[in-house]
Amino acid sequence: MAKHSRLETLCAMKNIGLVPVFYRPDAETSCGIMRACAEGGARVVEFTNRGDRAIDVFKELAAYRDESLPEMIIGAGSVCDAPTAAMYIAAGADFIVSPILDRETALLCNKRKIPYSPGCGSASEIHQAHELGVEICKIFPGEQVGGPAFAKALKAPMPWAELMPTGGVAPTDKSLEEWFSAGIAAAGIGSKLIKGSFSSKEDYKKLTDKTAEVISKISKIRTKI
Repeated sequence: MAKHSRLETLCAMKNIGLVPVFYRPDAETSCGIMRACAEGGARVVEFTNRGDRAIDVFKELAAYRDESLPEMIIGAGSVCDAPTAAMYIAAGADFIVSPILDRETALLCNKRKIPYSPGCGSASEIHQAHELGVEICKIFPGEQVGGPAFAKALKAPMPWAELMPTGGVAPTDKSLEEWFSAGIAAAGIGSKLIKGSFSSKEDYKKLTDKTAEVISKISKIRTKI
């Protein structure tokens, strides 16, 4: 079951503003990436359900979190249906992220009080997600659905919408300022943040430093808007 409550998870996402997104096929590297993100100040991370037997890696990631990094909030991404969501929730996922809006997954997560962030690309999908109890909608793919301009336009008639784009957010001053000025609650960043083979300590150190830098940038941007 989830280690962190729904409210704690949602508040951490919004307060930090950054959710690093990654997948690696081996548990050792995945645990190292999570630790590097944690040391950089990113308390919330998303492990994507991408490769064969990804659930086995996630189970080891959750066990490592429980033993060594209990403050970490870990979610499962690329989850497209309720049975897969149930599998990850049973393995310890604190939240579920999807590239699509799936009613059965939303209902399951609500029953277990697990945050669900479905991929939405229109005002109608976001409205439907709200009806299903979603608090933070994933804007996906962020760049292709309209980028920061989409978020800004949507927030005008729906200012209560909490948005988290992934796909199209870069860890640069320009990209972060455009997105957060448009009113997003948080940003999911994957390969543009988590780079390298992670075959040396230096790769992890770079990730820690970059994570801290991005979180600092987000904080500074928020003070201006």
